[in-house]
Amino acid sequence: MIDLAAIDAIPDPGVLRVDAGGRAICLVRVGERVTAFVDECPHAGMSLAEGEILDRCELQCAWHGARFDVATGALRAGPAMRGLTSIVVRVADGRVIAETLAP
Repeated sequence: MIDLAAIDAIPDPGVLRVDAGGRAICLVRVGERVTAFVDECPHAGMSLAEGEILDRCELQCAWHGARFDVATGALRAGPAMRGLTSIVVRVADGRVIAETLAP
């Protein structure tokens, strides 16, 4: 079990970069739902935590505008050619917890 952050530390809606186990992770919050992805845009490696949430359903990379589904990480618009690498997390007692950092 890996404690990543307090849910209240993540803007709603918004993103937060955390480092855990030597990996950069982008936490995405929309309401009480939190998802997590490896913090690297598959297009050119930019930190996704620098991006923004659009219409409470898409994460847009700040560098070249690739867009991803906030719930699944699926690619919604290029220039990226694939979706995000997800990390399974849950919220317990106000904390965002990952069982493992493996995708």
